[in-house]
Amino acid sequence: MTKRILVVEDNDLNRKLFCDVLQAGGFAVEPVADGNEAIERARAFFPNLVVMDIQLQDVSGLDLIATLKSDTDLASVPVLAVTAYAGKGDEERIRDSGAEGYLSKPVSIGPFMAAVKGLVDAAEDTTPAH
Repeated sequence: MTKRILVVEDNDLNRKLFCDVLQAGGFAVEPVADGNEAIERARAFFPNLVVMDIQLQDVSGLDLIATLKSDTDLASVPVLAVTAYAGKGDEERIRDSGAEGYLSKPVSIGPFMAAVKGLVDAAEDTTPAH
């Protein structure tokens, strides 16, 4: 069965790049430009992974991760946080919010796909079938 990935990224070019690369890798992708729609779209799409930009225009990616992790239906969905702000302590803060993976921008395709596959495969071992 095709794995589903929700891509929450407000930058059009980054969102398109992530979606194109993921689709080329055989994933079904749901792009979300507006962070305020991310939780609602996640509930409708029920992804196997969420790729989450941390610096969204209208809402904090950290807050969205915390919301996902507190939702009973979505808590088990792994999150790959992607951010341009990779300062000291940022990765720890992001992981503390509940993200299972972390990449700093600019993202290279190889490490991005490796992180995606690693998180999807790890989740496959623990996610109940829907």
